[in-house]
Amino acid sequence: MRAQPKASHFVNGAYVEDTAGAVIEVVYPATGEMIARLHEATPAVIDTALAGAAAAQREWAATRPVERARILRRAAESIRARNTELSRLETLDTGKPIQETEVADWPSGADALEYFAGLAPTVTGETIPLGRDFVYTIREPLGVCVGIGAWNYPSQIACWKAAPALSLGNAMVFKPSEVTPLGALKLAEILVEAGLPAGLFNVVQGRGSVGAALVTDKRVAKVSLTGSVPTGRRVYAAAAEGIRHVTMELGGKSPLIVFDDADLESAIGAAMLGNFYSAGQICSNGTRVFVQKGIKDRFIARLAERTRAIRLGDPLDPETQLGPLVSAQQFDKVMAYIAKAEAEGGRLVAGGSRAALGGLYVEPTAFADVTDEMTLACEEVFGPVMAILDFETEDEVIARANATEFGLAAGVFTADLARGHRVVGRLQAGTCWINAYNLTPVEGPFGGVKSSGVGRENGKAAVEHYTQVKSVYVGMGPVDAPY
Repeated sequence: MRAQPKASHFVNGAYVEDTAGAVIEVVYPATGEMIARLHEATPAVIDTALAGAAAAQREWAATRPVERARILRRAAESIRARNTELSRLETLDTGKPIQETEVADWPSGADALEYFAGLAPTVTGETIPLGRDFVYTIREPLGVCVGIGAWNYPSQIACWKAAPALSLGNAMVFKPSEVTPLGALKLAEILVEAGLPAGLFNVVQGRGSVGAALVTDKRVAKVSLTGSVPTGRRVYAAAAEGIRHVTMELGGKSPLIVFDDADLESAIGAAMLGNFYSAGQICSNGTRVFVQKGIKDRFIARLAERTRAIRLGDPLDPETQLGPLVSAQQFDKVMAYIAKAEAEGGRLVAGGSRAALGGLYVEPTAFADVTDEMTLACEEVFGPVMAILDFETEDEVIARANATEFGLAAGVFTADLARGHRVVGRLQAGTCWINAYNLTPVEGPFGGVKSSGVGRENGKAAVEHYTQVKSVYVGMGPVDAPY
């Protein structure tokens, strides 16, 4: 067990174990080796975590924002100092190459803590003059927030949720995915070492039943979920029973549109990053690549050539560019989508098989001549599988790009910036890129529309989702009553 934590949960400032909970086996995807053995949170652990969060939050909300900020800033500095160690843990937990986790996982989490540390002290109310009287507003924390994480970016997601929640005076009880449960425990440990009072960031492990217990508890004011659309629907409905605030960052089937005047190498590079990075296990991936017919053949030929050069291998090897899928279940799902794409008439132009390494490795795969009604163009695969569709006109591709229940992300590649702005203005997606893809700096809001979610993470927009406004009317003279 190369990554066994001190205990399964982190509650009220300390590691906590309760072996009565169901066993969670943590497997290193590259080898199938069990690297840690945890237990699900029992009702007693869940209750202790929520009670501790509620008690700690009251004093935390009364703490000066600059004092809260200093703690988060120290945590960000600690993460950066320990990035090598933390990135290795992330690779063991997820199977992602170390060259990815060292630059895109914990570093992004540190950026979030630092950003919200700087932002929180600037969050103020306003004064509204009414002649003699006036109204002033106070932006208050919500209280106890529940965070539910996904398995693809476990530590980044934990930070993205914890940073705005804590900086704005809330407490959080966080449940990571049972597939990748290790990073959140380290975040809790780091925050306490940085000076965060006990109880403000608790981590409890478990499957869906633990999440359901958290979401429906009366002490919870807000739920923030990163996950699939089906999970989002269940959690959203459960949260609605208690009229709780929600942020839902769900799945996608995002379009990446390449016009014939685009820089070909950049567009291909973005399509590869938007389909093969993290073995394709990214919710915002541009998995429907629409290529204008004038450059379709050149695009496909060059894409196949560059795809063949991707290095698969041991995720802990710095030279490895693509690792395994996270679990056997996910591997089987992706291979089934590849088989279905071939059966439905997709033309295989790259990959398409289990990699020679065996295990849970899938070759980076691309299908051309995909049509809108094919399964590969409609459903989220969450693996290294690209669908290439062709188009002729701007109006046509916009209509086809929008013809989906999803609306998380979209990208446009063109040398005509006026067209780029015009097209993203008509695309039904919460996060868009022009001549770039999948760059998500913490300064910019991130989230989707339609079935891809509600609310926003990151940026100033996150303040709206972790606080509420109180209005105070101030009378400056006698009350004029008719009786």
